[in-house]
Amino acid sequence: VTAVLATGDRKVEFIGFEDRTLAHVRSAMGYPAYYPVPEARLHRPVRAVLMDLDGTSVRSEEFWIWMIQLTIASLLGRPDFELEEADLPHVSGHSVSEHLQYCVDKYCADRTVEVARKYYFEHTHYQMNEILEGRGRKDAFRPAPGLKDFLMLLKDRGIRIGLVTSGLYEKAWPEVLAAFRTLGMGDPTDFYDAIITAGFPMRKGVSAGTLGELSPKPHPWHYCEVSRVGLGISGEDRHHVVGLEDSGAGVCAIRLAGFEAIGMAGGNIVESGTKALCNHFCEDFVEVLKVIS
Repeated sequence: VTAVLATGDRKVEFIGFEDRTLAHVRSAMGYPAYYPVPEARLHRPVRAVLMDLDGTSVRSEEFWIWMIQLTIASLLGRPDFELEEADLPHVSGHSVSEHLQYCVDKYCADRTVEVARKYYFEHTHYQMNEILEGRGRKDAFRPAPGLKDFLMLLKDRGIRIGLVTSGLYEKAWPEVLAAFRTLGMGDPTDFYDAIITAGFPMRKGVSAGTLGELSPKPHPWHYCEVSRVGLGISGEDRHHVVGLEDSGAGVCAIRLAGFEAIGMAGGNIVESGTKALCNHFCEDFVEVLKVIS
């Protein structure tokens, strides 16, 4: 071992050897993993752009952080409870269970993440229904500035587009649908070449469940799967693929999947101490187009 480094939020540790680097992805749920860190470079022409949902494509982080806050308020029996600014890097960019485990450990260690999940989905289902009925928060899901022009330019250039989120399907799909309705872009499944979510939550009496709650970003699997399985791009061609993220966990996931990472301003990349892992850092989609052209 020649060096041991870590991201600022300590979610990923990098162990350097003379001939390789390994990444240790820590897990609040008790299932850490080691991954090789592949070389990341970009060969043109760019054949595919893999895009994060929350923060990068749709501005919704404040809403989902609010859901976490309501959940912990219910656990504590304190309706006035508010998260601290220091909590923000730990309650965005990862899985629901990771977010909840962090908050349970910090604010109510005598409770369990399983009880927290029960409250979380009660709040989520209620608020999502309120939004669908036109009574909920009007600012819950807002398309990122310039999103439509960016997506249409990619299509015009024949660049394939994959949408990638660690969010569960029942959370992610209403976001995508709302954004496309706002932009007048029709059915998202007709537009995107591949969409991957963390699947469906595992609940009592429901047989559906995936590894989405145990292998979210910063694990690389969502990006690996949307590229290899969703878009049919082989590992040998991965240098023609680039990923866009606004979260530190997402940047790590892209890099561990072997793709160049374009960090987007406005998320928690700087706060999570992962900007150095970005191959490029852009303020908006106009700058992204300059990078991939």
